Amino acid sequence: MKSITTDVIVVAAGLSGLAACIAAAENGAKVTVFEKSNTTGGAANMGMGPLGVGSPIQREHMVALTPGEAFRKHMYYTHYRVDARMVRDYYFKSGDTIEWLMDMGVEFAGVQRAFSAPEATRAYSDGEFTWHVVKPEGGGAPGPRCATAMTKKMTEKARELGVEFLMETPVNKIIMEDGKAVGVLAKDKDGEEIEARAKSVILATGGFGDNPKMIQEQTGYEFGKTIFNFAIPGMKGDGINMAWEAGAGRTECTMELMYQLPDNMNHFILDGAFRQPSLWVNRNGDRFMPEDQIANTTFTGNAITAQPGSVAYAIFDSKLLKKYKKRGPDIVSHVHPHDLFDHFDEQWEKDLAEGYEPICQADTIEELAEKAGIDVEGLVKQVEEYNDMCDAGFDELFEKDRAYMQNIEKGPFYCCRQNVGAYGSLGGVLINHKTQVMNQEAKVIPGLYCVGTDACNIFGDSYPFILSGNTMGFCLNSGRIAGENAAEEAVEF
Repeated sequence: MKSITTDVIVVAAGLSGLAACIAAAENGAKVTVFEKSNTTGGAANMGMGPLGVGSPIQREHMVALTPGEAFRKHMYYTHYRVDARMVRDYYFKSGDTIEWLMDMGVEFAGVQRAFSAPEATRAYSDGEFTWHVVKPEGGGAPGPRCATAMTKKMTEKARELGVEFLMETPVNKIIMEDGKAVGVLAKDKDGEEIEARAKSVILATGGFGDNPKMIQEQTGYEFGKTIFNFAIPGMKGDGINMAWEAGAGRTECTMELMYQLPDNMNHFILDGAFRQPSLWVNRNGDRFMPEDQIANTTFTGNAITAQPGSVAYAIFDSKLLKKYKKRGPDIVSHVHPHDLFDHFDEQWEKDLAEGYEPICQADTIEELAEKAGIDVEGLVKQVEEYNDMCDAGFDELFEKDRAYMQNIEKGPFYCCRQNVGAYGSLGGVLINHKTQVMNQEAKVIPGLYCVGTDACNIFGDSYPFILSGNTMGFCLNSGRIAGENAAEEAVEF
């Protein structure tokens, strides 16, 4: 067995782990990072950018939101059912963290709300400019994966500071002595076992989005049936389970909900094309929410969860499709291509020919319902009622913005089943505002820290779209807080 001695051990090199190892090294600690994959960045490589409040970019753009205001908005949103001190410290650090990243060479394309849409149809009309979108490597428009440029700069900074990365070397146990975390046991890619000793251990393993069994046990969702979440390879809940084994207190585990198509990255044009305020119904053919609010993907995910079978169906007709092709989508997402309807026919015909199960096309509403698995009588009745309201120019049911009251009447008709999705899991390990792991009685377990989504329990029951970039923001700032505290603890010895 190989032996290693260091000051701070960081388990996993995703966004929170990178932030932790850099912060610890900056504060004089010798740091060793164990990563089970062969790359750094984790789920952050799929993302676009973090939250920041009080950053240089916001000041430059005269965004007046203060950390105190962000804290109050967040706490009001969650009804104070989360750790106020943790939330306070996170927001008050977040602006400086953006500057910290800029000093590493990270470039941001700007700061924005979550969605670009008219006020009445934005995810929240009072959403704040907090999302710092990373400028992609090589230029071009920001989109999914552009945050890779940030994780690369962070990895370079960590190596520059002398952080040692042990890649393809998963940790399988925390070494506990006299109630204190003193190291970890790991195994490298050649099968050699490693015992690493340190003054502090920081867990940053990114949750359990790639563990269907744990998803069902902890949240009740069934992967591939009632939820289609991002399953970043390797995110098995390792850190959470090791923390629980070491005596950590448990917090409620949730999924960071949204909605999406199965295997959506291979059907990305359709995933975006049907996120429009057309006609949305459940399996019985009934409308279930004002469609002009679907840009709030969290609330839409919540709403779909509550429907029969946890599914919904987005429908538009050929006339509406022609409008989208000519004028572009009614709701423009910063995630999907802005010109997606220019490519709609190609993707649609390909997916139809290959039998992509969530979509169907028909010349009549009755035939569409049969193909989609929607109650035929219910959908026919709902379309008639909806068209009558469109003709009258007012949504008597949900008061949807009249600009989007557009008839569904001209075949062929297009339908796409919408499923509950998620970015991954949230929560599991009980921590305090210093990110120290606590037992169920809220007593600190010395030497043990937990950061990122393994410990993110500050959203309550729904992601706060009013302050976008929050998950990546929490990962960065909780990691940075842990690194600073762990280094201080190491220096004290």
